[in-house]
Amino acid sequence: MTPLRTEVPPVEVALGGTFLRGKEIGVVGAVVVVFAVFALANGNFAGVSNLQTMGVDLAQYGLLALGVSFVIITGGIDLSVGSVVALSGVWSAWLNVHAGLPDVLAIALALVTGAVIGVLHGLSVTVLGVPPFVTTLVTLVAARGAALALTEGFPIDGVGSVFTSIAQYRLAGVPVPTLLFVGACVVAWLFLERTYQGRQLYAVGGNAEAARLAGIRTRRRVVLAYVVSSTCAAAVGVLVTARLTVGQPSIATGWELNAIAAAVIGGVGLAGGVGRVLGVAFGAILLVCINNGLVILHVSPYYQQIVLGAVLAVAVVTDRLRSRGSERDRR
Repeated sequence: MTPLRTEVPPVEVALGGTFLRGKEIGVVGAVVVVFAVFALANGNFAGVSNLQTMGVDLAQYGLLALGVSFVIITGGIDLSVGSVVALSGVWSAWLNVHAGLPDVLAIALALVTGAVIGVLHGLSVTVLGVPPFVTTLVTLVAARGAALALTEGFPIDGVGSVFTSIAQYRLAGVPVPTLLFVGACVVAWLFLERTYQGRQLYAVGGNAEAARLAGIRTRRRVVLAYVVSSTCAAAVGVLVTARLTVGQPSIATGWELNAIAAAVIGGVGLAGGVGRVLGVAFGAILLVCINNGLVILHVSPYYQQIVLGAVLAVAVVTDRLRSRGSERDRR
């Protein structure tokens, strides 16, 4: 019997077409406007030094958003990435400083730890049937607690030269973390939009049961999405530790909201099955511009949180309106 094809029409439509589409054009336009406004308000905003700082910030928020977008595309959610950042950061520092492992090995083990957390998330969702919200909420609490227990609440100082090199080295004036983010975007774009397995992630998010009946191994695809998300979070933990030169257990509190907001602003549908890497990247750029611009203008951190909440609310409402528009078009 001829096997059912997995390239369902909605997925092909979502992946084909021009480089920029409606959703991406909107967020790109928002980035241009916000950047211009802050640049006019304060000349330092567009300075080389501040742009480099924003590039490093982008690597942190962007990698988190990129990883979370994989999970959201499959119809799930990952609330644990902020805590995984903290745990991976202090874990890599502890392995390097207290266990005496070489820098590269400590970093590698931290990334492996992130991947293992992702596997556990995926198995919990697919095999045990625990909702993604509950699964990752447990890790949000447990991973933060593990980071505090590992450090007893105190930063771990004295990380090796490889850590500091990651944070300080520039290639043609561009920070290494920024280049790592660009490379991750290219790899994610190639996978999601140019491979058979990437298309299957969209199919799973669009209709998991239909994808299963079409012969797609939905459990494997969901596990893969969570592995990507947690591994990206672990990479961000290493980058933050390199930037601060210490393993700090209190870092990345609330960063999961930034990641989800960037993904949704970039056009990733909360219902699953929709989203592109380009949109996620510009969603992260928009958030970084807003956060950095508010700091440059000396806006109180309390108001910065209000602005972030407003941006997240706009993103969610916009996503809902897009979903309703899509439903009307299908009718």
